[in-house]
Amino acid sequence: MDIRYSAHPHDVKRYTTEELRREFLIENLYVPDQVQSVYSHVDRMVVLGILPVTRAVPIDQGIDVWANFGTRFFLERREAGVFNLGGPGTIAADGQTYRLGFQDCLYITMGTKTVTFSSENPENPARFYLVSAPAHRACKTTFLSMADAAKRPCGAAETANARVINQFIHPDVLETCQLSMGLTQLAPGSVWNTMPAHTHERRMEIYTYFNIPDGNVVFHMMGQGQETRHLVMQNFDAVISPAWSIHSGCGTASYTFIWAMGGENQTFDDMDTIPIHQLR
Repeated sequence: MDIRYSAHPHDVKRYTTEELRREFLIENLYVPDQVQSVYSHVDRMVVLGILPVTRAVPIDQGIDVWANFGTRFFLERREAGVFNLGGPGTIAADGQTYRLGFQDCLYITMGTKTVTFSSENPENPARFYLVSAPAHRACKTTFLSMADAAKRPCGAAETANARVINQFIHPDVLETCQLSMGLTQLAPGSVWNTMPAHTHERRMEIYTYFNIPDGNVVFHMMGQGQETRHLVMQNFDAVISPAWSIHSGCGTASYTFIWAMGGENQTFDDMDTIPIHQLR
């Protein structure tokens, strides 16, 4: 498990590109038949990438649960959200099996002891992206397709940010302890997300970018609003965004991204917007 510690914004101002990428960027999440994991001390969020090819892969494979979490099993005091970014696959959670197609989602409640991930076709394996947050109460494990998501169209073609925010793990859709997740799709020809940029002091956020066409990248903007930095991100990369950092991206082509939030509240619009002309 790769462990990332919290970084003070005053220190980040002096980071080189290499240091910035090492602290906040998450690469190489998907290795066949392995669990790749990153533990962030920012709100104690955990990111997992699972690419089952030849066999079923348990959620805690390669993770020393007691050493990392001080619990008997991974989700004893955690909840999780999973999106499938690949071919069809299944998730078995405490004996219940859920089939996930491309961009389907599964919310897994705290207290779930065994979770395994499988692909239907090794030639087109499922690609499971998982984010987990600490939890203090159990809710209900729930499958969510794109049809189940609450949709919020926003932006415009004129500003190159026409997009639909699909809220999956969200209070308007289902009850969770603190985790919120969704999937934002940019319209063809639109490349900007989340602009004007904002921060939210009461929550952190994690992004993962995908559906990036070959040969293209996303420039992820981060840092304080008057001291911005950027990370160049490839397909399936993820990025940690502390509460003090903006989190906005601009691609060299249209793309899709998944956002995950944890923190004090689940109020989606609780944010501190920074007027575009004040960004530095």
